[in-house]
Amino acid sequence: MRKSILTRAGQSGFTLVELMVGLVLGMLTVLVIAQVLVLAEGKKRSVSMGSDAQVNGAMALYTLQREIQMAGYGATQSLDALGCPVKAQFDTNAAFTFTLAPVVIEDGANGASDKITILRGRSTGFSIPVALAGAHTSTDNHFSVNASFGTTAGTWMIAVPAAQDATHWCSLFSVTNDTSDVTTTLSATVVPHVLTSSSKWNQNSVLPAAGYQKGDYLLNMGSFVSRTYSINTTNNAETLQVEDLSLVNGLTSPQDLYPQIVNLQALYGKGTVDPSGNVIVDTYDNVTPLTNADWRRVVAIRIAVVARSAEYEKDIVTTATNSPQWDVGSTATIAGTATCHGTSKCIALKVDQLTDWQHYRYKVYDTIVPLRNVLWNS
Repeated sequence: MRKSILTRAGQSGFTLVELMVGLVLGMLTVLVIAQVLVLAEGKKRSVSMGSDAQVNGAMALYTLQREIQMAGYGATQSLDALGCPVKAQFDTNAAFTFTLAPVVIEDGANGASDKITILRGRSTGFSIPVALAGAHTSTDNHFSVNASFGTTAGTWMIAVPAAQDATHWCSLFSVTNDTSDVTTTLSATVVPHVLTSSSKWNQNSVLPAAGYQKGDYLLNMGSFVSRTYSINTTNNAETLQVEDLSLVNGLTSPQDLYPQIVNLQALYGKGTVDPSGNVIVDTYDNVTPLTNADWRRVVAIRIAVVARSAEYEKDIVTTATNSPQWDVGSTATIAGTATCHGTSKCIALKVDQLTDWQHYRYKVYDTIVPLRNVLWNS
């Protein structure tokens, strides 16, 4: 009997209290591990999404920089033409007017994103102005020129009056070559622009009533490129968007490029010529020039893009005090912004229009792009 009692005592297990304490300790351990894993996973997502935002921002800035560097090719061969209103029309579409300038900035109201329109030619050969040898009436289908060097069928050209005013503007057309008549045959002294089924841009209705005179000239654009960059805000999914003017149908075709780009800002860099002939930028502003003299002062474009991380943060990570700021340097002169004199980060970049904007992180990318074609032709 004594042996049996001792055996049962040696085989006794956990008590209920001990079991409950063990369960509590195990649950606490699991809870701590889960919290560590959740925190680590959140940090991992923030880092990975932040990396994606950096790629999107860098690529958006590179794309804009590359386009602006090429802006104005062909159009700036004669700086006297800068600022000329250019009229154009495709077939029966409504006629429209654009400004003959490398870059035109459409300022967004109250800090909203800007639009940047880039105009340039694209040619494998030389792009030089062609002087008119005689008058061209508003009903003529060809220009008489001194020499049509570099002009081929399909070339896009802009007719420019030497003296521009409200009744003398520029016109866009494409060169044709119909050998059935000497006046419609492209030659060293004739540049035709006949309206055909394959050249529906040649609408005489866009020509000035007074036509063009001897001494006016044609700008050789090669292949005409008009491209507008903006922010697409559809469905709160902000992306950098580009719209190309189609030469096939005269319409614009929007295309999304890089996601999570939430703001685009641009400034004209306006300079003056010093005694040595160098152009020095002394002012940045978003005021679109109105005269040829003002357009000739625009020698650079300053741009900033704001990229947003796609990761929604549970806690507020962005507030009014740490929202994105454009660092323009302490010596920059930004017209209309008094706080930018002596202060570096002085231009607030608007992001509070976005849903739950405080729960996302942002990164600003900016650069200054010289207008090479304007500077070279100066």
